[in-house]
Amino acid sequence: MSAREAIGAAGAGRMGRGIAIVFAYAGHPVRLVDLKPRDAEGSAAAARAAMQEIRAALATLAGLGVMPHESIEPIASRVSFHAEPEALADADVIFEGVPETREAKRAALAAISRAARADAIVASTTSTMLSDELQAMVDGPERFLNAHWLNPAYLVPLVEVSPGARTDPAVVGRLTRLLQGIGKVPVVCKASPGYIVPRIQALAMNEAARLVEEGVASAADVDRAIKYGFGLRYAVLGLVEFIDWGGGDILYYASRYLREAMRDDRFAAPKIVEENMHAGRIGLRTGKGFYDFGGVDVEAYRRERLGAFVALLRHFDLLRPPAA
Repeated sequence: MSAREAIGAAGAGRMGRGIAIVFAYAGHPVRLVDLKPRDAEGSAAAARAAMQEIRAALATLAGLGVMPHESIEPIASRVSFHAEPEALADADVIFEGVPETREAKRAALAAISRAARADAIVASTTSTMLSDELQAMVDGPERFLNAHWLNPAYLVPLVEVSPGARTDPAVVGRLTRLLQGIGKVPVVCKASPGYIVPRIQALAMNEAARLVEEGVASAADVDRAIKYGFGLRYAVLGLVEFIDWGGGDILYYASRYLREAMRDDRFAAPKIVEENMHAGRIGLRTGKGFYDFGGVDVEAYRRERLGAFVALLRHFDLLRPPAA
């Protein structure tokens, strides 16, 4: 794919506007299409609101030093607002971003199918529905997959790419290369409820709420614990990587203790943790866990990760000099 594919954002709400900003910022022409039926006055009002929000977001980025203020209008001018799906006819990649109901998805994907070129990639942005289910709603299901963005789409690097059972692998490659080309970090996952981030996030947020509900800590202290412990640490080490870093045996025993102490199976370790534990695959200390550390300079790896952590602490002004 070239560097300047035409992008379609079908659905002019928060997600569609965010995706429009991402691609316009990267130099792509974007067709932002409002799929809601409106009269001429309503459509004009929707266009004004969408473009005002896009310019406001760009102004915020400029105010934060991400880009010069004089870049706002050139970037915004790459986005055109349309009230008819036919505007998607020349789009190379189309992202559907309508509300999370089957009825809305079915109507939107049908409209996209009628308007889009046969070789255009069609991607939903759903955070709840599976690509296997939505795939049947698209003409040419082999060109369909899901691309789950995290808000704000124009800032968060991650995009979870989830192909369906009938998605052409070449389409997955085309989309991931496009996303990488605009500075995003795509990860590919199977069509599974919650994908990766929403599934982990739901568990973490519910557990945080339970801590407050049970009176274990105040909401403010739970959030401090997350910001200055959980969050900082996992910005440097991934969750699975951290299991290997600290040792899968630690997770195994901690899970067993919590399950017994809390009398709740939600703290039980999954089978893979138990299997790794009994096989001696506990991470760095044994040379293999979820990752294979054979041939890895473990000390260099530790220094690199700790260096990244120190840099993060320094960025947030959380490092103090030693006492005199």
